[in-house]
Amino acid sequence: MNPELANHPSWKSCTFEGAELHSLLLGLETSFREKIIWLEEMQKIQERFAQNRLNRMGVETEPKIP
Repeated sequence: MNPELANHPSWKSCTFEGAELHSLLLGLETSFREKIIWLEEMQKIQERFAQNRLNRMGVETEPKIP
């Protein structure tokens, strides 16, 4: 591997420690409101996955997401 690329700062986030540090720094940079919005979006995605899984199994239910 090219030594210049190996020492590039972006490679640090490809390790477990780097990803953990990146997540912590991102948490410090986001506001509480942004975190709540992100959690609500993740909940909607989770509900869509669950609905899709039920539809594949042939279970007919009313969608909870507008």
